[in-house]
Amino acid sequence: MILIIGGAFQGKKEYAKKTFGLKEEEFVDGACCGEEELCQAKAVFHLHEFVRRNLKEGRDIGGMAERILQKNPSVILLCNELGSGVVPVEAFDREWREATGRLCCRLAAEAEEVHRVVCGIGMVIKHG
Repeated sequence: MILIIGGAFQGKKEYAKKTFGLKEEEFVDGACCGEEELCQAKAVFHLHEFVRRNLKEGRDIGGMAERILQKNPSVILLCNELGSGVVPVEAFDREWREATGRLCCRLAAEAEEVHRVVCGIGMVIKHG
């Protein structure tokens, strides 16, 4: 599994296309896909929105990293960095930020590679 992180609108998707030879139709949108679709996709963007939607719907995301890794070990995941150290005022937004951060930590620990994209420029922060 490969994890690509970065701020909003920093070019993560274009970077993934260029770096891994992905086509637009190979991506699924975490903002609207189900877990089964996520676990069958070649690449997923808006992973943070997948977390948000599932939290809002009351679903448990505690074992999500393990399910993704077990069912789709070669997936490329794109996720926004949330908050940049700013603690949200709303309780739900704090929960979402924390859940997304913890999920990314679990995914990064098991990932083959982790890339961080800023201004369209990617850097590998974990390899092998």
